Amino acid sequence: MARRARILTWNGKDVPAELRDLPAGRYVVEAVDEEAPALSPEEEAGIEAAVESYRQGRVVDAKRADAHRNAPTHS
Repeated sequence: MARRARILTWNGKDVPAELRDLPAGRYVVEAVDEEAPALSPEEEAGIEAAVESYRQGRVVDAKRADAHRNAPTHS
C-alpha cells in the first residue's frame, strides 16, 4: 500500500472525518508547524514559472515523466 500524507485540522477532542474514513490499520500521526518556512525568491520564482507553464499547457504526462526519471544518466 502506498503511503499518502494527509493534513487535517483537529480540535483535540473529536475524531476528524479524515481519520474515520481510513481503513483499519496502523498509522503515524505527527503534528506540523502552523507556519511553513518562507520560500527564497528563487524558489518562489520557480513555483510561479511552473504554474505559468502548466497554465500554458506545457505539461508532461506521468508515463513520460516516469520514463525520464528512470532513464540512465550519461556522464
